[in-house]
Amino acid sequence: MSASRVLAFISPGPRYSDVFVWLEPMVVRLPPSERTERLLLRRPLRADLDFLVDLFSRPELVAHRPDPTPDTPEQSAARLERDIEHWERHGFGRWAAEADGGLVGFGGVTISADFEGLNLSYHLHPESWGRGYATELVEHALRAAFGPLRAFRVVGLARPANPASRRVLERCGLVFERDVMMHGASTGLYAISAAGFAERM
Repeated sequence: MSASRVLAFISPGPRYSDVFVWLEPMVVRLPPSERTERLLLRRPLRADLDFLVDLFSRPELVAHRPDPTPDTPEQSAARLERDIEHWERHGFGRWAAEADGGLVGFGGVTISADFEGLNLSYHLHPESWGRGYATELVEHALRAAFGPLRAFRVVGLARPANPASRRVLERCGLVFERDVMMHGASTGLYAISAAGFAERM
């Protein structure tokens, strides 16, 4: 969920028995690019497609899926379009992550249609694994989520077959809540609240 304000309306009547509460979205736009210690995080571009096609064609990247079939170029193109459209519509989303002038992956927070809070996700190229980029990206994503985006909660998903992602989430303060079914497979749901994030600062 992006930043929002709560509005309430009490229906007329002697007992004011009906209270309607809804969220009115407030547009909060992140800068088109930001830097961490080693990463340039920027809005994704359609020119990133070749990298994304290569990324999701890697068997080691999709090995933890219930169906570990690499994505087709068309599926990767659709994924990139979703990331671009999320930025255009909401003013934030998954970044394209660069290190030393080249792309190393994608990641950030997006609005979740399935769970309360913003959804944290990332995918790094296998050639960039083991360098701490995932932790660096996730920590910056959490600062953005609980800072300018004013999220109340961030969730992340990690399958049992992907212990490296679980360790990144836990290292950054997300706590296991429960198992959920995603695409036919049990998946760990991890979460951190705004209050929990503040306690770590």
